[in-house]
Amino acid sequence: MLILEDGRVFHGVAYGAEGETFGEMVFNTGMTGYQETLTDPSYARQIVAMTAPHIGNTGVNAEDPESRRIQVAGYVVREPARVASNWRATGSLGSALREQGVVGIAMPGTRALTRHLRDRGAMRAGIFSGAAAEAAEADLLDKVLASPRMEGADLAAEVATTEPYVVPAIGAKRFTVAAVDLGIKSMTPHRMAERGCEVHVLPATVTAEDILSLDPDGVFFSNGPGDPATADHQVEALRGVLDAGKPFFGICFGNQIFGRALGLGTYKLRFGHRGVNQPVQDRRTGKVDVSAHNHGFAVDAPLDGPFDTAYGRAEVSHVNLNDDCVEGLRLLDRPAFSVQYHPEAAAGPHDATNLFDRFCELMELREVRG
Repeated sequence: MLILEDGRVFHGVAYGAEGETFGEMVFNTGMTGYQETLTDPSYARQIVAMTAPHIGNTGVNAEDPESRRIQVAGYVVREPARVASNWRATGSLGSALREQGVVGIAMPGTRALTRHLRDRGAMRAGIFSGAAAEAAEADLLDKVLASPRMEGADLAAEVATTEPYVVPAIGAKRFTVAAVDLGIKSMTPHRMAERGCEVHVLPATVTAEDILSLDPDGVFFSNGPGDPATADHQVEALRGVLDAGKPFFGICFGNQIFGRALGLGTYKLRFGHRGVNQPVQDRRTGKVDVSAHNHGFAVDAPLDGPFDTAYGRAEVSHVNLNDDCVEGLRLLDRPAFSVQYHPEAAAGPHDATNLFDRFCELMELREVRG
């Protein structure tokens, strides 16, 4: 059974490990990239429902994961593949879920679940299978209602690295980047390494002094899970970076922290943006990118022109064409910008990968100006 906190119950068959699990119930609209979704640390403490009807067709492999393990709290699919068929596959998705203890459910009602979440908003849920499903529904609902909410959740340090590590540049080294891991996806430092960046990945608990001690050419804050309102430590660290005038680039959670560092607030979206099909417009050029998203919170910023901050003028650089949600910020007087979506975009789309080039351009200009 899948039980939502408002009492809605869905029935299906066990998929993956059996037992019980709890998390925020969300949905992902991607037709591809289920392995990247499952291993994205931004999905920590979330139960993810896939809107694509068939999941697991291409199995799993050791090349596509975005982290060392499956990160979702639970998994909901309509029809799991009976056979994995792909030349890169090293196993089946169902086996991987079982091996890593991820409780899931296969059920015919994923469309009804998605429509329910769009109407009522993301909410807490629990999946129960095997012996765990034998209890009365009322008792299981009580367990769901006792589980923690996503609002106020401080999760970055739980999924981030505990020790610094280095991703070397591919080819000739051009820049040194200090990347603060708040739940970083492995493709992100790889995209920078492709452009000649030696990326020093740092724990979420680092201070501005720790970051600046590397004398980096640029600083990056990654995506990650949880409520940005809890990230006071990271906000202070970023303010120290901005005070030092270092080029800055942030993605997703990093965008929300950048917004807070500029004095803006954040808020929880009704059901969030999760998938690989969100249209985002660059307000300066008018160009529209189809982009990958995974966020349940957003920055509250004025859309009607530049606004003043402690670091000079800033503006909203990108908006979501579906709902006018803020999808990017930039400072006009300092080399700093961020986006709410995912330009590294494994498994796609790749419309926005040029943002990594923009970050390199900022570091290059900073280097020339000294």
